[in-house]
Amino acid sequence: MSTVVIHWPHGRSSTATCGSDWLLAAQAAGFSIPTGCLGGSCGACEIDVNGQTVRACIATVPASRSGELSVELSVDPSW
Repeated sequence: MSTVVIHWPHGRSSTATCGSDWLLAAQAAGFSIPTGCLGGSCGACEIDVNGQTVRACIATVPASRSGELSVELSVDPSW
């Protein structure tokens, strides 16, 4: 299995195995992703990964050609 370097908001970085759970990868890095339903329907856990929005509770860390991923929290004005 390959690993990627994840660049979290506020300058934090960590490594994670491709295919691992986003919430666990964030927790291991000391970063908290907001959650709600944990089933993908509410959108509270949305993050932008290299500019693409994913729901962290149901998505996994993808492989990256560069070996790096950049994560930002998505902002939902209805919350």
